[in-house]
Amino acid sequence: MPSEFTGKHVTVAGLGVSGVPAAKVLHGLGAHVTVVNDGDDERARAQAAELEALGVTVRLGDGDTLPEGTELIVTAPGWKPTKPLFTAAGQAGVPVWGDVELAWRLRGLDGRKPAPWLAVTGTNGKTTTVQMLASILKAAGLRTAAVGNIGVSLLDAVTGEEEYDVLAVELSSYQLHWAPSLRAHSAAVLNLAPDHLDWHGSMEAYAADKGRIYEGNQIACVYNVADKATEDLVRAADVEEGCRAIGFTLGTPGPSQLGVVEGLLVDRAFVEDRQKNAQELAEVSDVDPPAPHNIANALAAAGLARAFGVSAAAVRDGLRAFTPDAHRIAHVADVGGVAYVDDSKATNTHATEASLAAYESIVWIAGGLAKGATFDELVTGAAKRLRGAVLIGADRALIREALARHAPEVPVVDLDRTDTGAMLQAVQEARRLARPGDTVLLAPACASMDMFTNYNQRGDAFAQAVRELGA
Repeated sequence: MPSEFTGKHVTVAGLGVSGVPAAKVLHGLGAHVTVVNDGDDERARAQAAELEALGVTVRLGDGDTLPEGTELIVTAPGWKPTKPLFTAAGQAGVPVWGDVELAWRLRGLDGRKPAPWLAVTGTNGKTTTVQMLASILKAAGLRTAAVGNIGVSLLDAVTGEEEYDVLAVELSSYQLHWAPSLRAHSAAVLNLAPDHLDWHGSMEAYAADKGRIYEGNQIACVYNVADKATEDLVRAADVEEGCRAIGFTLGTPGPSQLGVVEGLLVDRAFVEDRQKNAQELAEVSDVDPPAPHNIANALAAAGLARAFGVSAAAVRDGLRAFTPDAHRIAHVADVGGVAYVDDSKATNTHATEASLAAYESIVWIAGGLAKGATFDELVTGAAKRLRGAVLIGADRALIREALARHAPEVPVVDLDRTDTGAMLQAVQEARRLARPGDTVLLAPACASMDMFTNYNQRGDAFAQAVRELGA
């Protein structure tokens, strides 16, 4: 039992997927734990009862007041740094960690050798890349798991009974903000685009938190050649001596890069004499789906795996074995010569830009909660690909206005309804606009909560509506 927690008064900020495990672990380590939570609903009361049965103090309905005697706060990642609780902690000199920071500090607690972390962040593509990476590592015969922001608790991974050789870790900007001592074996920033600016306060602060993933890297900082901001973060990072900058590109790779040559994913980074040599890793057709942004994800995953010493054959086998999650540029069906594709996970303009770039002639279903986004640049870039657009959701007018400015020739159907049944009508309208060879693409560029519980329910509604077309 580590002395730093025994008898220590620790406040856990927030119940839920990170707070409850953190409270249990800290209590088990001998800390005096108090959990504070803004909400006081039925779910929170059930979680509170579970923790109180263990001897943990829980305070519901007040997440802003610092409990007396607090020596450390462990916060849920989504809690904003501007909350009064953290202001009070700063004034009192109380450190604030996230659950990722706690997990990092608990590695090797039971005497086992800590598993290295291969870490991934970025505005879009994190989950897919981490899942690809885990698949590659497994193909290499390594004991691994995809953990972190992907939904599998890092605390469980580092304190549980199962032993790992290496962990594939997805990290959000929120988690990185609260993880000051994290030092990964190797890490990747996939891309950077404005997102969560209401939380971070500015694009500069958002980028800085993403860049924390490179701090102290040991072997490789993997960046996106097409996104200079990611390379700038590498240049700014304080890494261990000998750590290398490794780029990935959809073009022909230069030395110390991975890229694409004549339908092949190739490595010019982890080979002998990289000035002259390249190693074939896989075929583009081994990536599912082989959309440009997904090939970029595969190259980033391959770069991290190669940094860990994984063979080219394992990269190929891992990519072939990988099956993408639902609602990520997923082909639903072909009806009347028209492909219907569900990319409900495209909840911001950056993700939607990548989705639209994957197809030549598109009837675009878009709209929802814009989260402060603007759509002029997105529409300008996609205008030549658009056969038509069907708009749904609370902020659809913003997209309609951008289409009127930058793609006035594109026919637009504006559905003035926000009930869940609007999706069936949207698909029917899209079918009317589409021609054989087109793709009807659900890539909303917006959050879903105005009409649906989450993007999964939105994607399910789209798939059901498509099935009804073909019935």
